Amino acid sequence: MNKTKKSARFRYSSEQVIDKPFNWSQIIRLFGYMKPYSKNLLPKAILAMIITTAVRLAVPVFIGVLTFDHAIKNKDTSLLITLIAAISGLYLLSWGANTLRIIWMNYLGQYVIYDIRQHLFKHIQRLSHRFFDQRSAGSILVRIINDVNSLQDLFTNGVINVLMDVILLFGIIVIMFVYSPELTLAIMVILPLMFFISTSLRKKIRRSWQVVRIKQAKLNSHLNESIQGIRVTKSYTQEKENMNFFNGVNTETYDSWKTATQQNALFRPFVEMSNAIGTAILLWFGSYLIQGEALEIGVFVTFAFYLGMFWEPISRLGQVYNQLLVGMASSERIFEFLDEKPNVHEKNDAYVFTRIKGEIEFKNVEFSYDDKRKALKGIDLTIGAGQTVALVGHTGSGKTTIANLVSRFYDPTSGEVLIDGVNLKDVNLGSLREKVSVVLQDTFIFSGMIMENIRFGRPDATDEEVKKASKAVGAHAFIEKLSDGYETEVEERGNVLSVGERQLLSFARALLADPDILILDEATASIDTESEQKIQTALKTLLNGRTAIIIAHRLSTVREADNIVVLDHGEIIEQGNHNELMESEGVYYHLVVSQFKMLDAI
Repeated sequence: MNKTKKSARFRYSSEQVIDKPFNWSQIIRLFGYMKPYSKNLLPKAILAMIITTAVRLAVPVFIGVLTFDHAIKNKDTSLLITLIAAISGLYLLSWGANTLRIIWMNYLGQYVIYDIRQHLFKHIQRLSHRFFDQRSAGSILVRIINDVNSLQDLFTNGVINVLMDVILLFGIIVIMFVYSPELTLAIMVILPLMFFISTSLRKKIRRSWQVVRIKQAKLNSHLNESIQGIRVTKSYTQEKENMNFFNGVNTETYDSWKTATQQNALFRPFVEMSNAIGTAILLWFGSYLIQGEALEIGVFVTFAFYLGMFWEPISRLGQVYNQLLVGMASSERIFEFLDEKPNVHEKNDAYVFTRIKGEIEFKNVEFSYDDKRKALKGIDLTIGAGQTVALVGHTGSGKTTIANLVSRFYDPTSGEVLIDGVNLKDVNLGSLREKVSVVLQDTFIFSGMIMENIRFGRPDATDEEVKKASKAVGAHAFIEKLSDGYETEVEERGNVLSVGERQLLSFARALLADPDILILDEATASIDTESEQKIQTALKTLLNGRTAIIIAHRLSTVREADNIVVLDHGEIIEQGNHNELMESEGVYYHLVVSQFKMLDAI
């Protein structure tokens, strides 16, 4: 697909979320994360804010009315000194209270961000496989990191600033009306026009921040895919095409930020213009009132202070509104994930497995990943406790789907999957997955020591138990040859190890968990013949007493299975042990013959 089509599709997806109304219930839900701190940090911060605001409201009266109209007018030096000391004390009190407010609100903001990210990550881990099938890792990272980080200013400054600015505005208007209603009304004549223009800006600002979030998600998603798939990119010499697409996405992200900041920038100059108009009215009408002896000089000075203070909270309220817009754009993406429900539901009174014998039964099971094409069609299959069953068939025949249903990564569209006679829909997921280990072809090695990677499925295992499991699958020999043995640090995905070595580690990890049911999904596909022979020998001992499901294209690995199930387009077309199926000369027979012909040709 060329870059133009990609960009067009991206623009289309961006436009789908723009025209939503401002969602106050969502913002209230977001502020609900402050509830745990409503008895400690929040009241302290509010008290400090009230003290700071009260001082700011009092100081202009002390300077204007008391100083000019009383101390200076009456030439009262004693009162003047007292007022200077009082004003100095008020400023000192304000400084202390404001410092504490900032400290407490920063603590509060960080705690809330921590809680939101913790809640989001915990919830995402509970979601079913279908959720991850439909989203890239990059887009998920954006929600957990960028979208949560974007809420920091809102919680650190926005919430408390709204209260402070509202109180400050209300206090200024009340005091101004007390001293001169005429001058106050003259100054406030600009407010309706300002309200009208600022309201018209809100929709544009909200849209611009929604676009920013979407562009960022696209950029992060592409970065993640590019880094993960760098080997494929280099193999097909697609660096230039990849760079061109990145340049397009990066440019769109830059342009979206530019547009958003320009929209924000329109508000502050408008406030400054309103301040200039208000100042002009004060000078003109105030001078008129003074000349008519309807206004004292001290009151005029007080009004000048309050006018300078008046537009400041209005400007900040505009910034807070912008923060709310950013918060809404981010919170709707965060809550989209938090409102996702697992496709695999667990009942409140779910049955808890303490031990599994391992009998697995599929009763007329059908399944579809997309509600269109059926991956399984009326599967009836019984796997006896302790049996090793092999699933074979062409790609897309339904082998991995059967394994996914046994682990209950998905629920069947219809029919039942039972273990030891218990429907898996009635089973506690944790107790099920503790008893089932899955080894995939594309094994994942976590950053950290090899010892901890093997211990991943059973954190309380001793070092000796880890080594015993490694020896059982033939991994011990190569681990001992590494620079630090079991203490060797491996990077993400274990890139310092060969594909076969990573697969052996995943075997050790699964077997250390001591599962009652073991699923090997193409687990030997990446292992050389010598390693495979060692594993097959180990598996004969390790699978004793366990139920095992082996999925393999390499048919030499399934010869010893108690039952071989041949699937085609989601249906079982034949089953039996190796000898029985070879004698019947059906599909399995022809698969084996064709594979051996290929090997002979090689």
